[in-house]
Amino acid sequence: MTASRRKRLPRKSEKPKTVSGELKRLLPTVILLGAMVLTAIALVGCASVGVGIPIFPGVSIGVSAGRGGLNVGVGAGVGPVGVGVGMNTSGQISAGAGVGVGTNIGGAQVGVGVGTSSVIFDPLSTAPAASR
Repeated sequence: MTASRRKRLPRKSEKPKTVSGELKRLLPTVILLGAMVLTAIALVGCASVGVGIPIFPGVSIGVSAGRGGLNVGVGAGVGPVGVGVGMNTSGQISAGAGVGVGTNIGGAQVGVGVGTSSVIFDPLSTAPAASR
């Protein structure tokens, strides 16, 4: 038998490739892609999308964009519940509360939540002043 026809045997340090080994190697990528697809689907119906930066445990500052324009605010949360106050580019001040879940994916904390907010001050409001 010639050298070109001999089968190459795996070295002792090499592990033979298996389907389950390849799946284990690709699993983090599959999970990340799945999370990205699910996030995109979830964001289709959202009124706003934002990013929060923790400044110390339980408190973060954030920036979001939505139908009302840009919004900057501060929020606090314990467990899955959070509250916050923010101001948009028109000067409206809003307060909100929500609940959500998050997980660590690839070293980044990723989450989704639902909540509600209400304008508590509008400088452009034409409402009459309170009677004395």
